Amino acid sequence: MVKVALISDLHFDVNKQPVADVLTQQVAYLRRKNVGVYLIAGDITNHFDQSLAYVTAMQRELAPAKVRFIAGNHDMLHDVTYAALESPLAPTYLHAGYLDVAGTDWRIIGNNGWYDYQFADNLQGRNFLAWKRAFWIDSSIVQPGSDQERMNHVLAVVESQLQAAQIAKKRVLFMTHFVPRRDYIRYTDDDRFWNMANAMMGSPRLGDLLARYRVEIVQFGHVHRHFAPQRFGTTWYYNQTLGYHNRRINEWQGTDFMTEWQQRLRIIDLK
Repeated sequence: MVKVALISDLHFDVNKQPVADVLTQQVAYLRRKNVGVYLIAGDITNHFDQSLAYVTAMQRELAPAKVRFIAGNHDMLHDVTYAALESPLAPTYLHAGYLDVAGTDWRIIGNNGWYDYQFADNLQGRNFLAWKRAFWIDSSIVQPGSDQERMNHVLAVVESQLQAAQIAKKRVLFMTHFVPRRDYIRYTDDDRFWNMANAMMGSPRLGDLLARYRVEIVQFGHVHRHFAPQRFGTTWYYNQTLGYHNRRINEWQGTDFMTEWQQRLRIIDLK
């Protein structure tokens, strides 16, 4: 049995946290809990180099436990290109890769994910791309094709990953950043911003694909609301986002970063 710790959306810079101090406390806590794998489902900082530096230091300090991460949209804002994101940038970067958990028949598969506007299909005749360019933080992310084309590529890569896992007779924990199921999308009659923003939340096609391959565990981030673990069909879904704490937006239930991190961290057993 291996203990796996799940978290996402640490947002160190938005939360104004001294990363070195927090890292030391996190390592000590994860060691006390006998965690063998620490998984971070994106949005560590707004700069990829800083996110990678944190994970690299965490892996060094937490070894022999394994630390793996994928990139969220915030990690993609600076210091990295689309081509680099699609490459094996570092041993800790799990996008389009996998980690077989020693002593078990589990495989952890990672993919950053993306979106295709389908979660906003309740709105007709809207120009989501123009709205994204005007109002959404992802407008600075450069990519070679459309958002729909990028999502098509994600689905093709994920399906090849799942096929390989089936051939290897592996049980799958799948980690992504963006939302894979409509159950986690908030629809309102009076909040135009969030109804438009739903276009950039993820894609229901990913959830359909994961269900088709009977993936057992899915970890994702991106939406900062607090959800309990939920089972859909044969799949358990975990959203363990930490989120923002500032004067404008307070999504925490705890009073400080480490308290909130411990409360949001989910430790599960892979047997």
